[in-house]
Amino acid sequence: MTDTDIPATDLDRALGFTITERNARGRVVRLGPAMQAILSAHAYPPAIEALLAEALTLCALMGSTLKDSAGQLTMQSRSDTGVVELLVCDYRAGEVRGYIQYDAERLAEMPERPSLFALFGQAYLAITFDLATSGERYQGIVPLDGATLADAAQSYFIQSEQIPTLVRVGLGRDAAGRPVAGGLLLQHLPAGEVGRERLHTRLDHPEWEHVAALGETMGADELADPALPLETLVWRLFNEESEVRVMAAVPLVRGCRCTPEHILGVLAKFGVEERREMADDAGVIAVDCAFCATSFPVRADDLVPIR
Repeated sequence: MTDTDIPATDLDRALGFTITERNARGRVVRLGPAMQAILSAHAYPPAIEALLAEALTLCALMGSTLKDSAGQLTMQSRSDTGVVELLVCDYRAGEVRGYIQYDAERLAEMPERPSLFALFGQAYLAITFDLATSGERYQGIVPLDGATLADAAQSYFIQSEQIPTLVRVGLGRDAAGRPVAGGLLLQHLPAGEVGRERLHTRLDHPEWEHVAALGETMGADELADPALPLETLVWRLFNEESEVRVMAAVPLVRGCRCTPEHILGVLAKFGVEERREMADDAGVIAVDCAFCATSFPVRADDLVPIR
């Protein structure tokens, strides 16, 4: 990639790289308009907006590592006692989406920047990888006992995948005051990724200690600065390494599957009487999408049930 190929304002991209001699891989992402569209759909208060911005960044970081282009990563947490009742977001083929359901009255009683525990109470984070090509599904569940969602994602890889991992997320604003987020994911693969069985992983492996120490120098303000190209972030961290291979960037967009065709297909699976029970007095079924806050009115009698 030449300097002319790197955008002056670097937003809505994921960039992967490998550090060959350190047997490490990484990914940096930055979200702007795609994330702004998701957040603005519900006019979240600042604390919830920041939480979902972090979750979307983590989804983009982890999801863009999928080698299965049709695969999906889903991140979800539920709480019966916390202010946040449901957090769910996912990534598929460069598309990210997310939604938070929360108790507005309880949130109003909290300080401006409540802790993760204050928002969730005793809760867990479930991270699921669905591989479309093979039909396989991998899920790990970790407690939300750190200071951030990034801490929980980092614990997932260390505990469930047994891969030494560093995860960092930075939140900020652009010149117009709109939210911007960036993230860094670093992992150590002692025997490489292709063609060989991995050796036993060690958090104190000298190669990993070196890579992690460099990664920890990356500031949150740098990650969320749209004027800093992702390639520049990688260069700042690892310019003294003998070889760093940068992969093709993945564009990121807001994704939602609530097309009229999809809604019609789902409703058509119900019987005539079931559809009439869903409809209002005018015979219209209003289907609301929690992700994008769009309502789809469908006439119940216009649907043909699937046999």
